[in-house]
Amino acid sequence: MLQTVFEIKANEKIAKDVYKMVLIGDTSDLKKPGQFVNIKLDGFFLRRPISVCDYDENVLTLIYKVVGAGTEVMSKMCEGEKLDILTGLGNGFDTSESGNNPVVIGGGVGVPPMFNLARKLIEEGKKVTAVLGFNKEEEIFYKDEFEKLGAEVYITTVDGSVGTKGFVTDAMKNIDFSYTYCCGPEPMLKAVYNASDKDGQFSFEERMGCGFGACMGCSCKTKYGNKRICKEGPVLCKEEIIW
Repeated sequence: MLQTVFEIKANEKIAKDVYKMVLIGDTSDLKKPGQFVNIKLDGFFLRRPISVCDYDENVLTLIYKVVGAGTEVMSKMCEGEKLDILTGLGNGFDTSESGNNPVVIGGGVGVPPMFNLARKLIEEGKKVTAVLGFNKEEEIFYKDEFEKLGAEVYITTVDGSVGTKGFVTDAMKNIDFSYTYCCGPEPMLKAVYNASDKDGQFSFEERMGCGFGACMGCSCKTKYGNKRICKEGPVLCKEEIIW
């Protein structure tokens, strides 16, 4: 974990209530796709945990949805403003388990961490399929970006306005894959868990206090004992999940 100050390079709306923030700073403590950062905002006691969409040597890309007062404040921030950020949080995804043709599945704000994961898998020579689930057309983001990486992309919308009508599990029926990576709301994770006979890793969204394992507020039961989603998670292996 590293506490450092980042400067905002860009902050723009990319879909309904969804924003992309690009920051400049020290990303050296980010080691794996699927990790997250914790952002300090003036006037708020608790930091805001946000998954990492992508990063390189000194650029951090975050995609977040405005769902409350904290993210509303973030959406109004401008280029040049600075943020105190804890980086390198969480365990992240293990790409060594993927096999040759993994599927990465993201639902809504579960899509961003799958982008860096897809990039890492493709860099390792894997054939990646991405399934991105949304409620309707105006909520869709990053389809083109996944395709530019070289992933085959399936879009699902609940209302059928774009792509496959229904849920990510409806698109999974048409895909041959070796391993499952997934991030999204818990009902979606459970549905993917039940729909796939392959091994996989699932990234859980959980309300957090400290974000780095001290407060125990985000503990959950697994087959191997209690784990803190912010520390031993947010990624859990399929075999250890208790629903």
